[in-house]
Amino acid sequence: MADGARYSRALILGASVVSMAAALPGSGLAQTADQQSARATSTPKQAKRKPSKPQADQQVAARAMDAHAQASTTSVQSLDTITVAASKTEERAIDALAPVSVVTLEKIQGLQPNRLSDIFYNVPGVSFQERGDDPSTVINVRGLQDFGRVAVVVDGARQNYQRTGHNANGSFFLDPELVGGVDVVRGPTANIYGSGAIGGVVSFRTKDIEDVLRPGERWGVDMSGSYGTNKDRGLGSVFGGVRATPDVDVFGGAVYRTQGNYKDGSGTEIGNTGNQITSGLMKLTVRPAAGHEVKFGAIFQDDQYNIGQFNRGPVLTAAQRALYQGSSVYASDAKNYTGTITWNYSRPDDRLFDWHMSVYGNRTDNDQTKTYHYSTGGTAFCGAGVYGNNISGCVGDKRGYVLDTIGIDANNTTRFDVGDWRNALTWGLDAFQDDVGTTDSRGNSNITTPSGIRNVSGGFLQLKQNYGTWFEAVSALRYDHYDLHSGSTDAGGDRVSPKITLGVTPVAGFTPYVSYAEGYRAPSITETVISGAHATGGGPAFFTCPDGSIGLFCFLPNPNLRPEIGKNKEAGVNLKYDGIFSAVDSFRGKFNVFRNDVDGYIDLVASTRVATPYGSYSQYYQYQNIAHARIEGFEAETMYDAGAWFVGVSGHLIRGKNTATNIGLATITPRKVVTTAGVRLLDRALTISAQWASFGANNDVPAGYLPSTGYELVNLYLTYQATKDITFTASIDNLLNQYYRPYAIPGSSTDGTTQNDVLFSSPGPGAVYKAGLKIHLGGA
Repeated sequence: MADGARYSRALILGASVVSMAAALPGSGLAQTADQQSARATSTPKQAKRKPSKPQADQQVAARAMDAHAQASTTSVQSLDTITVAASKTEERAIDALAPVSVVTLEKIQGLQPNRLSDIFYNVPGVSFQERGDDPSTVINVRGLQDFGRVAVVVDGARQNYQRTGHNANGSFFLDPELVGGVDVVRGPTANIYGSGAIGGVVSFRTKDIEDVLRPGERWGVDMSGSYGTNKDRGLGSVFGGVRATPDVDVFGGAVYRTQGNYKDGSGTEIGNTGNQITSGLMKLTVRPAAGHEVKFGAIFQDDQYNIGQFNRGPVLTAAQRALYQGSSVYASDAKNYTGTITWNYSRPDDRLFDWHMSVYGNRTDNDQTKTYHYSTGGTAFCGAGVYGNNISGCVGDKRGYVLDTIGIDANNTTRFDVGDWRNALTWGLDAFQDDVGTTDSRGNSNITTPSGIRNVSGGFLQLKQNYGTWFEAVSALRYDHYDLHSGSTDAGGDRVSPKITLGVTPVAGFTPYVSYAEGYRAPSITETVISGAHATGGGPAFFTCPDGSIGLFCFLPNPNLRPEIGKNKEAGVNLKYDGIFSAVDSFRGKFNVFRNDVDGYIDLVASTRVATPYGSYSQYYQYQNIAHARIEGFEAETMYDAGAWFVGVSGHLIRGKNTATNIGLATITPRKVVTTAGVRLLDRALTISAQWASFGANNDVPAGYLPSTGYELVNLYLTYQATKDITFTASIDNLLNQYYRPYAIPGSSTDGTTQNDVLFSSPGPGAVYKAGLKIHLGGA
């Protein structure tokens, strides 16, 4: 408790010192016209997604210049980046009346990320529950994850893949080298993005031609390579594009990444953390008429890895099995395909239409072959009296998980004035279908991840109003509907969810706001229809299930499962000042407090334990609506940039409980405080920065969970622009070589011991040294 209070004060003090420095008497607090509130100064015509052709060329040139400006000279004020994530209308993140964060391409390139989670250290409210032996990404926003509670979209395409096991129930595959930028909206403030986003929205943009071509270039190529220790982390990538005509762009890229098994901070090698990842993308952009842009996009990824853990010692006794026993190992080949077609229309002289439509399809196909079985030392081939394992079969047996998602998203903004009120009316429609197919030749996967189809659709109407330079109101209503079908089970529901946000700017640079928003998450197929016995794994069967199968315990379906309703209350303040102590310095800060009350929170609930000849165990497990879950906290994101140096503090304090039991939620990361500081040298050709990330342990967890560890990560980064075409990068991750487990580990549902395949694979890597080189070629 004392430790938590100490670090709480550290976060508040660190953020307060930076913000108070910006507001000292005598500091100019000079704002340029461009740095006034975007909603107060820009006319409706300026907030356009795709202007007419001459202005579009200027914007392309500006984005290209930003993308290729020296990393040491670009601003670290990512909150100045234009985003549409909060309201689907363009505004700077610092001006959005919502908890919005942006990760820019410049930041990503300086970090040399090995996993997607590496780029989110500075984003408050965001954490990850990843396994070292699985390269997929699991995003947790404000303690909410699993089954689509966080809406993840890549170029507008939803990523809904889910596989139930000893892992998070919801993940996706995306190599960070493909990413051109990320927008994060925390909480159901962004309910306009569709059903499910009671935790928030994470929207990825993949690289495009504007990220490679420089002003005046007709074609360009970026080639990158890097190497890292712990162990043999290699990366090679190439991205290139050409403007075939002023109205046609062609862009593409390919990435290859590989690594061996890494060691954690204690020096233990983590099994099966090596992998090989191949990915690529293609984009064709056509501008058939003034203001119109049609983009065809395709992304392909192939992740090859082994998931599961070997034994770590003798397993002859119950104590040894609890301590050392591993799990079955599967050679995995996960292929992810995403195809998108987007149509944008926008012209400064057209206030009736600012149109966006996206049609997409996504397939995740994960084929797995069993290669090792713990109880027989890796020789569990079928035949000659060897029957394998009834959870996962024999060595050589195959299983597969396929999820196909198709969807459409369309919206339009009409702008009009009524007296001194400037109005933007946005309407939208969206729908997607998830088609889950699971095959398992001998194991239990058909039970734990059932097949089925789920259809989700909805629409919204939003009115954004500005009065003068000092008042803004955003009000919205969203309608959601879903239905799902699996076997003989049918379920469905619908709801209208409101949102209202009010903000004022009494003095330039200071904007407080309040917001209330509701979100609606439809139950997933697994939560609704999972049914049958959990196989014994070769041990004794404890129970007979209603369908006649026998196993350790019985999953019960719940066709009456209700959707979750998130009701989020938020208050925040945006701070934006320039020319504070000098003509070139700037300060940006976003602070907010929130409370998200989730009615009907869905969790896996065990029945009362009953006596068996083998001990006392729960016979039934079922996904149920618990009465209430409450998640509340404080978030801050600040940055002061003096030109020659910069410093910022960001992070969160969060707690979450099942209010029916007063027990904490296992998915909470209670404290994250990240301090970033750096200097620019050699006429700003060289940038050196350091990052200290302090995480608190989650000790308030349900019975049977092993708490996460508290830990401190120190990372160092260097970027050197040797010439205008050659950039050298170097970094050290986890400089102190600290051992850490970032999330709580679930226990076994039967004997209470830790699920060792998760325990063994959850520690993060120890110290990693990386160096990289990027070369640009281009011409007219």
